[in-house]
Amino acid sequence: MQLRPKYLLVAAAVALLLWFVFDALTQPGPQDLDGGFTEVALYRNENNTGPVQRIYAVTVADTARWAEMQQYGEYMPYTKYGNTKVYFFAAARPAPNQLQPGSEPFAAEFRTNCLAVYEKDLLSNVSFKRLPFRQL
Repeated sequence: MQLRPKYLLVAAAVALLLWFVFDALTQPGPQDLDGGFTEVALYRNENNTGPVQRIYAVTVADTARWAEMQQYGEYMPYTKYGNTKVYFFAAARPAPNQLQPGSEPFAAEFRTNCLAVYEKDLLSNVSFKRLPFRQL
């Protein structure tokens, strides 16, 4: 019994399609990180024709996981020529539940509770600062 080439091609296409779907559904994301990350606030500007600005406030249950905080920031959406900022706060301390654009995205009372800030700027430059608001 000889298989026809079109059946082989169809079988190969189906196998490839299944592989693509499986790969797309098993991509890692922020939900896969340990540390107890919870997004508590989000700001995204309404401007869809210019730079998109995203600001997140995230609480962390395990505050010693600096590398995972940076990885969490890497998983967040980014638009070319846009800006994404993620502010991390300890889950046991107060965190903002509302954000606004500008250099002060949340109330000053939360500044001392901020553990770290991740930023990916207009030119895709990444920065991660531990304890960004601490006075030296």
